[in-house]
Amino acid sequence: MSKPSKLSPALLPHHDGSVAYVDNDKPRLLDKVKVRVRIHESLGKIKEVKLRTSDSGEPYSSPAAKLVKASAGWNLYETFIVMQNPKMNYRFSIETAKGELYWLNALGVFETDQPDIHDFRINVFSSAPKWGPGTIMYQIFPDRFARSAQADKHMLPDWAIAKAWGDDVIGSGPGTSEQFFGGDLWGVIEHLDHLKALGVTMLYLTPIFPAGSNHRYDASSFDQVDPLLGGNKALSALIKAAHEMGFKIIGDLTSNHSGDRHEWFQAAFKNPSAIESDFYYFTKNNTQYDSWLGVKSLPKFNWKSQELRKRFIEGKTSVVAKWLKSPFGFDGWRIDVANMTGRIRDEDMYLDVAKTIRKTMVEVNPDTIMLGEYTSDAAFEVQGDGWQGAMTYANFTKPLWRWLWNPKNKLEAGFMGITGRRENGLQFVESHKQFAAGFPWHVRLNNMNPLDTHDIPRFKTFTVPGAQIVGVTAQFTFPGIPVIWAGDEFGLDGWNGENSRTPLPWNNERPHDKSMIEAYAQLAKIRKSHPALTEGGFRWVYSSEEALVFIRETKRQSVLVALSRGHDKDIEFPTDALASNTKAKALFGTAKLEVGKRNSKLKLDKLSVGIWSLSVGA
Repeated sequence: MSKPSKLSPALLPHHDGSVAYVDNDKPRLLDKVKVRVRIHESLGKIKEVKLRTSDSGEPYSSPAAKLVKASAGWNLYETFIVMQNPKMNYRFSIETAKGELYWLNALGVFETDQPDIHDFRINVFSSAPKWGPGTIMYQIFPDRFARSAQADKHMLPDWAIAKAWGDDVIGSGPGTSEQFFGGDLWGVIEHLDHLKALGVTMLYLTPIFPAGSNHRYDASSFDQVDPLLGGNKALSALIKAAHEMGFKIIGDLTSNHSGDRHEWFQAAFKNPSAIESDFYYFTKNNTQYDSWLGVKSLPKFNWKSQELRKRFIEGKTSVVAKWLKSPFGFDGWRIDVANMTGRIRDEDMYLDVAKTIRKTMVEVNPDTIMLGEYTSDAAFEVQGDGWQGAMTYANFTKPLWRWLWNPKNKLEAGFMGITGRRENGLQFVESHKQFAAGFPWHVRLNNMNPLDTHDIPRFKTFTVPGAQIVGVTAQFTFPGIPVIWAGDEFGLDGWNGENSRTPLPWNNERPHDKSMIEAYAQLAKIRKSHPALTEGGFRWVYSSEEALVFIRETKRQSVLVALSRGHDKDIEFPTDALASNTKAKALFGTAKLEVGKRNSKLKLDKLSVGIWSLSVGA
């Protein structure tokens, strides 16, 4: 990155799309939106600040920004952007009295003009519910969370291999998808108190429909809850109990495919005359078909089919709508492999399907959330006009794993693709910026930030011993929704995605460590009581190979966060970087902060963290 060499990284000009810098996060077409940029006096006397945007793709510069506030060495300049198009991109030009010209975009500060692709982004698609950014999510894989006494009454399905709750989980090979531990939704109800104490505010259930596997991503029907989980009655009871305790709860829907046992697929297989024949990509007299990544048990949906749309995603009688309504009442959907939905060869109905699902959800309950799964880079596709946020690994999970990776670990990390690739804190910052820059701010706040999930190994297993406190602090303080994968709070291990789907040790059925539970609860409490951590901007203060320091800020509140991987020398940075009246209150962690008149110091031990609230400044 090219940047003013004379300026401390902590004092670089700054803007993001947060409420601290943009006065309207839900603009409409043709609205005039005020935007602000923060510039430190050490850059020198400013001649002019302008906003460079576009009108229908044509470059356009705003009127010169006005100085509206000065505090703690920072000057705040304000100008405006007119929403000439539903999607707008913009960057700032900053000219000093000495003739120096700098460009500020979503990646940082540059001395040369930059391509539009790295501009800040704003659009008219901000529709996620207000409760979204404040959510603390807990992911539940029903077969492994908890087994109630009622589960003993269920007949074992033909595909299942019965397992005792304390048995080891197969990670690969025969029996992986068939091992059946028998967790059910009644069991989830029995442990809602645990989740409440942990600080959770939303439950995310992986699929609950009948299927031919323990993961249930190969649904055989979308019209009922799997009887093995307690059926419709159990789901209704769970959602009612969750809502009464203040939880939101969302389901998991496979819009890309069904299972080959699905009633629609069974009706059409080898039967070209069936109305369901065009629900899938059949050939050879309906004996051959396209499937997800060639897995024949997961036939791919053909969204050109109007009947499929009617049954599945369109209108108040569709599958999408049914489970959002009484007597159930899901608060939203996580959409499985959203990036692949509606896409095959030269066909691309991806955004159309996403918009249709969202339209149906709004018709039933506009206060619901729709999150799309991406295992890769999601930024330039997830803009809020379809999915309101992404379950993605590129901008948070992978950079964090690389920074805290245990170099002694020789295991393979699956599709995470980072085996043996340890990176330093400076690389972490660059990677995070690159993969987060393309999101408009409202999407970024609703992205899921997991340390791990049911599809990847456990974070604890692959990172340096003791790193979990650093990782959890990061996920509770970065922009986005922290996601706790069931069992992480018990210190469970998992060497791949399948092996990490561990039955929880409610009765000490397997080795575990509860030492992190209190940390989760404390961090949840801090997050809930500090709006800067749920909606505030994000500004880097310091980064080195071993330490990361950043600020989350609104107009009324700032929070400083420090993370350490290894022993770093005492960190020193300009006190002006805090942009506050220099009063700091410790909230969490063992790191020590000394605020001086000109410079401030941080003392960080190996694998330590610190969180402080700061007095309000510029």
